[in-house]
Amino acid sequence: MKFNPLFVVGKSAVLLLTGRVQFPKERVGGTITREDGQTFTIFREATMKRKSNQPASPDGVFQVWFHTKMAAPKTIKMSCATLLGFLGLPGFRSKLWLYNETTGEFGGIYEWDTVQDADNYDKSYAMKFSHWRSVPGKF
Repeated sequence: MKFNPLFVVGKSAVLLLTGRVQFPKERVGGTITREDGQTFTIFREATMKRKSNQPASPDGVFQVWFHTKMAAPKTIKMSCATLLGFLGLPGFRSKLWLYNETTGEFGGIYEWDTVQDADNYDKSYAMKFSHWRSVPGKF
């Protein structure tokens, strides 16, 4: 039941409504440089308030890089809707939304409690949706 898309959306909505999810602004506008030298601007960050039974620091990191079928401004605006697809998954800790204005490439860096949680996200409906909305061969 934990990975059922409807369950995840419902749990995500509860997390948003109860204030467990925070959207810090301190890093927005900052940059991240990948190992290949490409620089991405952070346009949003989401973090979960840590529960007492969670590990002190995340053990799993998941990065994704892609080009979307939509124009960049629309993709940035619509990216809020994707929150419901992953916030409610077990182990989610944080996400950075990234954009490279030069190449038009988007990125996401996720932190998870465990490597298994990150792997579960890779197999989730949310990731299938991300593949669907991306340019073929650019994910």
